[in-house]
Amino acid sequence: LSRAAYSLLGLETFFTAGKTENRAWTISKGSKAPQAAGVIHSDFEKGFIKADVYTLSDLETYKSEVALRAAGKIRSEGKEYIVQDGDIMFFKFNV
Repeated sequence: LSRAAYSLLGLETFFTAGKTENRAWTISKGSKAPQAAGVIHSDFEKGFIKADVYTLSDLETYKSEVALRAAGKIRSEGKEYIVQDGDIMFFKFNV
């Protein structure tokens, strides 16, 4: 039901993952990386530099961010990157 509602409303989910908290964030389909960062905090959008991005399927395969990085599976995306449903993102910003 949730997926159907998201689809009907044109929404997607991206994730952030940290040592103490993993979280899902809702964005409009077609949102660019800075807009997604702004959902977390307006300063993230204003000072957006880039985002490190990987997929859940890659995380399931490689088991850790260290292994993902070693395999070249973490992409560095800029301001024009269109966030994909299910992306796991780490934002880099400077305010």
